[in-house]
Amino acid sequence: MNCSSFKKVFARINYSYNESCVQETNPTKNGHAGPNPGIVATIYTVLFNVGLYFVVSFRPPEHLAASPTAIRPYFPGPWESAETVTAYFQTHLHEVLMCAFFQFGAAIPLGIFAATIVSRLQFLGVRAAGAFIALFGGLMTAFNIAVSALILWVMAYPGIAQEAGVLRALYYLVFSVGGVGFSVPMGILILGISIAAAIMKLLPKWMVIFGVALGVIGELSALSLVVPEALFLIPLTRFPGFIWLIAAGFLLPRARNSLAKEKVEQRT
Repeated sequence: MNCSSFKKVFARINYSYNESCVQETNPTKNGHAGPNPGIVATIYTVLFNVGLYFVVSFRPPEHLAASPTAIRPYFPGPWESAETVTAYFQTHLHEVLMCAFFQFGAAIPLGIFAATIVSRLQFLGVRAAGAFIALFGGLMTAFNIAVSALILWVMAYPGIAQEAGVLRALYYLVFSVGGVGFSVPMGILILGISIAAAIMKLLPKWMVIFGVALGVIGELSALSLVVPEALFLIPLTRFPGFIWLIAAGFLLPRARNSLAKEKVEQRT
């Protein structure tokens, strides 16, 4: 056996070895390796709303009608008086602390969702900028949720609530970072996924239209910084957004072969 033949045999053996290693470490050649984004989005939704449970009341006590200055059982809005805001945080430290804990926890799965779903979009062949725009929006949303939760923790720290001036400044910071600071980047996340998925027809048309509408509402919520009447756009982005993220996570194809099969079925 000459030198040239020996090199060919060695190269063939080396290639077979490398190929076997790839097959062992990547048993799902056609499927995307990563957590299910639908499950991750569900965990995010549950944690976030558990946090809200501690500071939201749908049944205000009867004594509020008789005494407008009474302490409200729910997280005060920015339109409330300084006395109402201060009184709430001075008397509901435990509720605020639990809200901060669960919402900080919610930021983690949201960041994982953004990274996972963008990775899957790329795996399915998306090369448009929409995927990276979605990643920016998702990571910014997760970061803002974490920051607002940590500021809430500071507000619930013993002694801080007694400093009315410091408390009010922190309160408006929380409301801005966790309000419009949430809805605008969330709109970017949903818009980016919707547009990227629409290019490759990865999601149903109704999901794309729903996502684009939510994304636009999220961007318009920035008007609340100068027009207080636009504050309703923040929850209008937040709560339907939970449903959209979960649905998109479960509906986005996981494997290339299933995507090809769907396209063939659509043609036939």
